[in-house]
Amino acid sequence: MTRTRTDTQRHSARPPGEGGPFGALREQLRAAADAFAGDPGAVPGILAGMVDDVDRALGEELEIMPVCHHSPASALAMARRLREKRPQVVYLELCEDLRPLLDELRNCRLPVALQAFATELDGFPTAWSPLSVVAPVTEASAEYQAVAYALDTPGVELVLVDRSADHVFQWQPRDPEPPAEPAAPAAEEAAAPPDEAALHGDAVGVEIGDLRPRFAELEQHLLHHGRVRHWSEWWDQYVERPLAGADHDTYRQVLVMIGSLFRRLRPDGDARDARDEDRERYMWTRMREHLAASGADPARCVYVCGAYHAASRVPEFGLAGTGADAGADAGEESGAEPFRISPRTGTDWRYGLIPSSHSAIEAQFGLAPGSVSIAAATWAKSLKRHRVQPFRFGSARRGGAGRAAANVAAAGEAVTDRLSGFLASAPEPGGLDESELRAWCVDIVRLARRNGYLASTADAIAVFETSVLLAGMRGRARPTPYDFEDAAVTCIEKDTVPGRRDVRRLCEILLGGDRVGTVGYDSLPPLARDVLDRLAPLGLNLTARTNQRALLDLEADPGLRPCSDLLWILRRLLGDVARPIMGTRRLGERSIQESWDLALGRNQRALVELGYEGVTIEQVLEQRLRRDAWAPRATAAGALEAVEQAVVYLGGGRLADDLGARAVELLAAERTVDDAPRVLRQTRRLLAHYRATEAGPPPWCERFVTAGYAHYCTLLPTACAAEEDGVRQVAAMLGFLFGMESFALSLGCDRVQLELAVRQSHPEAPDKTALLWAARRRLGLLTPDELRGRCDELLDNPLVIPAFPRYLTGFLHALEPVPSLAPFVVELMSKAFARLPDAVLLPWLPGLIGTLRAEARDLVPVLVREAGRTFPGALPALDAWLPPWSAAPAEPAGGPARGPAVGAARSPAADLLAGHPAACDAVAALLGHDAPWRTPAPTPAAPHAETTTLLTRHPDTATAVAHLLAPAGAG
Repeated sequence: MTRTRTDTQRHSARPPGEGGPFGALREQLRAAADAFAGDPGAVPGILAGMVDDVDRALGEELEIMPVCHHSPASALAMARRLREKRPQVVYLELCEDLRPLLDELRNCRLPVALQAFATELDGFPTAWSPLSVVAPVTEASAEYQAVAYALDTPGVELVLVDRSADHVFQWQPRDPEPPAEPAAPAAEEAAAPPDEAALHGDAVGVEIGDLRPRFAELEQHLLHHGRVRHWSEWWDQYVERPLAGADHDTYRQVLVMIGSLFRRLRPDGDARDARDEDRERYMWTRMREHLAASGADPARCVYVCGAYHAASRVPEFGLAGTGADAGADAGEESGAEPFRISPRTGTDWRYGLIPSSHSAIEAQFGLAPGSVSIAAATWAKSLKRHRVQPFRFGSARRGGAGRAAANVAAAGEAVTDRLSGFLASAPEPGGLDESELRAWCVDIVRLARRNGYLASTADAIAVFETSVLLAGMRGRARPTPYDFEDAAVTCIEKDTVPGRRDVRRLCEILLGGDRVGTVGYDSLPPLARDVLDRLAPLGLNLTARTNQRALLDLEADPGLRPCSDLLWILRRLLGDVARPIMGTRRLGERSIQESWDLALGRNQRALVELGYEGVTIEQVLEQRLRRDAWAPRATAAGALEAVEQAVVYLGGGRLADDLGARAVELLAAERTVDDAPRVLRQTRRLLAHYRATEAGPPPWCERFVTAGYAHYCTLLPTACAAEEDGVRQVAAMLGFLFGMESFALSLGCDRVQLELAVRQSHPEAPDKTALLWAARRRLGLLTPDELRGRCDELLDNPLVIPAFPRYLTGFLHALEPVPSLAPFVVELMSKAFARLPDAVLLPWLPGLIGTLRAEARDLVPVLVREAGRTFPGALPALDAWLPPWSAAPAEPAGGPARGPAVGAARSPAADLLAGHPAACDAVAALLGHDAPWRTPAPTPAAPHAETTTLLTRHPDTATAVAHLLAPAGAG
């Protein structure tokens, strides 16, 4: 791309010898600059240069229509001019690749935004993804009037000439951060409601006619001397209202002059200057190409662009092929090389319409809150006042483009000076009349009372008087809507806001509200239409902006199951757009009744952007799962999660097999064990699900278990010694090895590999050491007495006591791979709480609580269940309770005696063993014990007197049982 800067002397003026229709004005401004400026410097050149820019723009053969974005005055002027001239070609400053979307505007309720969206980038930094460009459209805008006229009038061609969405990002500086157009200064008021102001997301906004000072000091000067708070208010008072009833020539001259002023008073080195000049070269190059290809008459065409670009000084400006710069520069610029447009990148762009809102437009372009709503109200009132018939889709007359050709002045007709009269005359009084102001005061009080404010008739009177007072203080003949807003806030809001809406927000509602657009069904992408069609059996208005409650009884109406499946996929892809109130969807689990809150109408943009990725919702989910599994930073745990989601939402099948095979590849390639806990959880869930099915685990599951068994056996010694691998990761590795051991051995794995890995592990951290002791106990390499003895030695060693809590933490994590260790862990924790000093125990308690909380699902139930078996169930029994791990009393010389002790309570079991000692003797001999039997205590008299009396009085039951137990044939 060739860039030629010709604006190096942008403050230079036309030579004094040149007159033209604006010669008198040019001399008048120079004389004023000399008279009022002590040291004029560049001031005469700037003022005269502004007149030169107006003269050059209006003298161009191709009519230039300067506009300002979302300006009712520009929309009125555009509607008038289009009905007068009836041009055959309309050139519009808008991204050229958005042209196909304009035909879909007839199916929408404005405001909406044209969007270009891309996720698969080619030629841009990956950190910029996703790329999004939006161009909002409102009815009170000049661009909508041009589009509606061109598309509804036979024989009229609409050509978009601005850079494409791809070039928007091509021309961005290649910074590491995602690109963004420089935002306008933020408004001072509070932001609009987040759900409405965020309709455009983080997209880059493009607008037609960005007309705002780029010189901060200039803007502050204008706001201060205009006695206004923000730029939107200044523009409304000093430009919008004076130009609302102006004729075509006056409107054009004033807008070009303002664009020239802001262009000449821009700061040097602004990064936007080069991009704006390239845009102007781009647009004029496209218009020349179209005129050459189509043969259209430039006099029957109109070029709609921002006033800033109408005062352009690039060499491509105009149809003569040379720059319009004054003086000696003209000769140099006439030989400039033509502007070469770079080709687009290979990025795959998707296009669509998304809903917009007034607050979203204000937030996108830094406008004051409520300014677009005020503009919409001003537009509606101006149409009635000036009796202008706007262009809307379906309302254009079928007269064609040449109907009003006779009323259009010839291209070479001399331009008259309307600018001098406009600048010299005072503007007509505008603003609200008294009847309208009184109606607004009454309505705002009524609206405030509905929203919890204690407002009364006295407040309505106060708002009226304060509005008039503020208008007088600000030098206005009549109050404006901005004065009314300030007066209402002052008189009604007081100190607090009783509800969700403050008074300023209520004023916006009174002026028409924050209008939110809707994309029509026919303009939605195929995916969005498919979703709405498949959810039609629910019988809900899914295009409404309110939440819709869906109740699904899947047992009574099995036909709603496809709707349920679709809603769960929407929940996975769009989050709270579909929010389940009742019902769950997990592996192997489906609800029989479900309740949903659906907000598809309020989140239409999310559904539209989903349609850029595929034709059906299932295709989009499959693409995302595959993209995540094959991403450069994909992990085995992420691939297993993708397998689970494929089974839950898509039924598994080939997709789950492909993702599972990818998980095997990723696991074999991993060199760290950071995701071992996630891998363990996912593997357990998937195996439990597949084992419950008729087909059993698929082949990829078998490969994953065998690969994981060998993988973790290999990494276990390294993970035990590495400081960066925590005890949780090592515990998860051992959990996988021990939990999948039987399955792995059945598939051909060797247990010796696990034993070698455990023997080769030599951790230094106390928690990993305890974890390894538990693993040795699980493999039979360590007996329970040896393990208990090691822990007792630690408690007896005063040098090790400060580190003992870490050993205990390791044993807690050992419950994951070795659940049978729970009795020993309860014993060890009891000993720790009994013997550790407070200086060691208390600092460790937060870590213990954190460990138990993190592993609550797996560890806490095991510990609580084992503690319930160990400790007495009643408080009175706690005093006489003896821990089972406490030392037993001294035994006699011959060894412990068998049988009940003398004086011990007799029981039927003890009587049975004492009466038949052969079985106990055989077991004792088998275990190598030879101990004498204790002498049984004398049987107390009538041990069961009550039972004997009961059986004697009622012998029928005992007799029946005796007959039932008697062997066959016995008497």
